[in-house]
Amino acid sequence: MKNKFTILGCGSSLGSPWITNYTGKLKKSNKNTRTRCCAHINFKGLSILIDTSPDIKSQFLKNNIKSLDAIMYTHEHADQTSGIFEMRPFYWMNKKKIPVFGSKRTVSALINKYTFCFKPKSGYKPIMSAKTVKNNFIIKVGSKKFKVKAFDVIHGMIKATGYLFNNIAYISDCNKVPKSSLKNLLNLDYLIVDCLKHSKHPSHFNYDEALSLIKLVKPKKTILTNLHTDLDYNVLKKKLPKNILPAYDGLSFNF
Repeated sequence: MKNKFTILGCGSSLGSPWITNYTGKLKKSNKNTRTRCCAHINFKGLSILIDTSPDIKSQFLKNNIKSLDAIMYTHEHADQTSGIFEMRPFYWMNKKKIPVFGSKRTVSALINKYTFCFKPKSGYKPIMSAKTVKNNFIIKVGSKKFKVKAFDVIHGMIKATGYLFNNIAYISDCNKVPKSSLKNLLNLDYLIVDCLKHSKHPSHFNYDEALSLIKLVKPKKTILTNLHTDLDYNVLKKKLPKNILPAYDGLSFNF
């Protein structure tokens, strides 16, 4: 079985179209219909999720994902976490708590906001166990091991977490990579990185900033994600070099 990475959702916090049917500068296209940012890793049969977007149920069903072994969270914002309660059937199916990985800040926020997932409350059994990560850690299920490195990135007023595994880095929400973290992005096979919009934003890379980072760290391939309603897929595809791809929901590659 080949290892596979899938972009489940590549949209910004409201996706596209918005609930009001606003699509901005996006032309009608399947690849411009974007659910909220989320990704999935299939590694030697292990099913590992990065974030639980508000659209997670439809993302799982659309991509035919039928198991879950662990979740890695980039940060605590609602567009990355509010689908967390949808994970309950996997707890019922596996009859064991789902391990959740994140920074100390993120884990603390998750426990405070979604207490029922981690602690007994109102007669509900907790479905998750929280694990704080920093630097290198291992997700282990039976004899299968998945090695990951967590590193800090700046996301506006907070620190979010980037993840490095198998020469692939995922940074969905970021407007600056500290010097101490840059070494994790050198000579990658794939960089999946935030690219919100054309204009400057206080907590996300814009188009020019994302391309500047790519030029600096020189990955073999880059996928731009967290795309807002002014970045049309086909327009980006025509103007970008072949080694830089605009994301679309369901985009996947083997590694």
